[in-house]
Parts: sequence; structure tokens; C-alpha cells
Amino acid sequence: MARKVRGLDVGTMNLAGAVQDDKGNIKIKLMRHCFLDVDVNPFTKKMLLQQKVQYVEFGKKVYVLGESAFELANIMNKVIRRPMKAGVMSPDEADAAPIFGLLVEAVIGKAEEPGIPCYYSVPANPVDADFNIVYHSGIILGALKNLGYVGKEMNEGHAVVFSELAEQDFTGIGISFGGGMVNVCVSYKTIPAVAFSTSRSGDWIDKNVAHVLGINQTRAAAIKEKGVNIKNPKNREHEAIVIYYRNLISYTLANIKAKFESAENIPHFPDPVEIVCSGGTALIGGFVEVVEDELKKIEFPIPVSKVRLAEEPLNATAKGCLLAALNDEEIVAEEVKEDTKGQSKKSSK
Repeated sequence: MARKVRGLDVGTMNLAGAVQDDKGNIKIKLMRHCFLDVDVNPFTKKMLLQQKVQYVEFGKKVYVLGESAFELANIMNKVIRRPMKAGVMSPDEADAAPIFGLLVEAVIGKAEEPGIPCYYSVPANPVDADFNIVYHSGIILGALKNLGYVGKEMNEGHAVVFSELAEQDFTGIGISFGGGMVNVCVSYKTIPAVAFSTSRSGDWIDKNVAHVLGINQTRAAAIKEKGVNIKNPKNREHEAIVIYYRNLISYTLANIKAKFESAENIPHFPDPVEIVCSGGTALIGGFVEVVEDELKKIEFPIPVSKVRLAEEPLNATAKGCLLAALNDEEIVAEEVKEDTKGQSKKSSK
């Protein structure tokens, strides 16, 4: 039986864990990447238990986790707390590391045996921000080690290519529209030709919509996720969301064009390629149509056959990370097999 390798999408808004079952099916577990601290008292704890709300208790605080935290924050008009900010672990969030470890365990569980590989997503270098992923990756590696895994990085956009473009020989453009960042990978036969990220994404939309509407960011996110179609806005709130969505999409495509035109040793794409969009920010109604609209406004440097959503937009990155881990397992198993054959031949002589 194959070892139970894992794929992990470490997103600002969502965590997704992927594993292959004994029948070869890929199973994904998704959880909101957030928490909310509430006052500790017997009534609160009783209420949380009755409602089957996932929470943990540290010292004098109770932390509600995941979707329950998001819902409770909206009811109480509070802002959720998140281990990540702008696509990476937040150094300003004191409780990020321990809470992150609990959330990761919730989506991938503990390793069945020590040393099982887990491929996890990391952002590419940003074109419009100045940071590195050393601290970010260190927190993830520590959490995975505590659960018995050996962590291996994978570029988020590249994971989308692995997940969605197998039938196209892993050639095309994978774009992950996450909560904190947009990650882009232009790939030619599995090889990343261009990979970068931008700091405008779902949080950027929420922040700006919240500002113009005079509401908090958690509330703006809830409005965005509740049946908005950016091709057919119904009210002032929707109009604000549309304005920032179009700007985000236009900005992303313009950066792909600029990055591609300025990069060296770019492969020639003889046939039009697909653009595959994934991530929670891409789930809003009318998203693909607006990408197509904005694409027509610029002279895009690569011929595009079509724009589509990933088969499962929230799961694509985790699935891609798992497929890369499984591919590594096959390579290692083949190397071990060849090595064993070689040793057998030597011993027979």
C-alpha cells in the first residue's frame, strides 16, 4: 500500500488538505483559515458544545475555529482573526502559530508514520510588494513536523497547473485568486516559464468595499460571498464590489502581460492555451465573463483558447500539491526498485 502523502493549500482565507484513499480517489477537506477569541464562562462553553462549534481553550481564552468563527464574527459584528495576512503568516498575530497547527491538523490529520511527505503551497515572488517567505514557510514546516510530516514547498500557481492542465500536457496559465494574493504560473509542459504573485486579491476587494460602504471587512466579505453576480449588480453594495473586481482582474492580466514581455528565455506557444482560474475569490458569479471582457481590452502576448474555472476552485491547489507528492512517491519507489535490482545483480555475481 502506498504511503499516505498529503497535499496542503495554505491560503489566507481557507486551508485545504488532500489525500488519496485506498481506491485511488482524491479526498479534500476544507476549512476557513480563521479564528475568534471569546470570553470564557460556563454558559459560553455550554453553548459552544450544544451547537457543536469547534473551539480550543488556551489559558483564559476560548478560540472558536473555522467557519464557526466567521459566522460568529458576523453575528457579533466583530472582525475575525487570521493566522495569515497578505498571503503569508502574520508576524503581528501572536496566537498564529499554535492556532495554525490546530487548523492544519483538522484538515490533514496526523501522519500514519513519521516522515510522510506533505507538499504545501507557497506564494511566488510578488511584483508589487516587498517580503520573503522564510518566516511563513518556517511556521508551516514546524506545524507539519509536529504532525509527523516532512514538508516540501510548491508554488501555488504551479499547483493549479498540475491539478487542471494534465490533458493539455501541463501547458497553459494557472491563476489562483486567493484571499491574500493572486498567484500566477505560465507553464510549458510542466516547466514554469513565468511565476509571480500580486498583493491585490480578495482581501484587497473587501478592504476597499468596506471603506467606501462604511462597514467592517468581515461584513464586506460576507456580502461578496452571498449571491453577487459581477455582470449584473443589484444595488450600491454590489456596484462597489464590481468596481474593485474589474480592477483586480485588469491589474492581474496587465501584470501577466508585462512580466511575460520582460522575461528572458520564454518558450514559444505554438497553440492557444487555456487560462484556468481557481481560488475563493474566483467563485463570484460572472467571474469568467469579466476575465474575458478585460482580456479583450489588452494585446495579450499569449494566444488564449479559452478561460475557465477550475473543476473545483477551492480545491485545485491542494489537489495539485497532492499530485506532485504522489508523482514524487512514484519516482522514489522506482529509484528504490532499480537500486534493489542493482544490488541483487551484484549479490548474484
